[in-house]
Amino acid sequence: MKGGIKKENGPVVEKKANKPFTQEQLKAAWDAFAETKRPYVATYHLLSQGFEFRENKVIVPLHNHFQETLLDEMKLDLLTFLRERLSNDTLQLGGEIKTVADDKKVLYTNREKLEHLMEKNPVVKELKDRFGLDTDF
Repeated sequence: MKGGIKKENGPVVEKKANKPFTQEQLKAAWDAFAETKRPYVATYHLLSQGFEFRENKVIVPLHNHFQETLLDEMKLDLLTFLRERLSNDTLQLGGEIKTVADDKKVLYTNREKLEHLMEKNPVVKELKDRFGLDTDF
């Protein structure tokens, strides 16, 4: 050998066929992974919300930054599980935080809920008046 440098071969990496899969197969693999996380309530809830699939990428709808952290913590395990189960190494995974529309007001108090119901159905106001109901008790 010239220069005394010995070139070593790297590890043999098995290349998968990247088989196509259906939405049903993806859902079945997703549900199987979710079942392994059943003891972890928040994680299981996140996985039970469902997902969107577009352009070979699984998109998980997130409602807050806590769910984003949960997804980040299990992302590698979930992606590995899905890729192995579906025999497809090109599958990607990500999350999108879904915000509540600004025009949709969140009702917190009993009074707000009652006012909303009375706007939707005037009979509720009549019942409230007739029976002398009060939301602040």
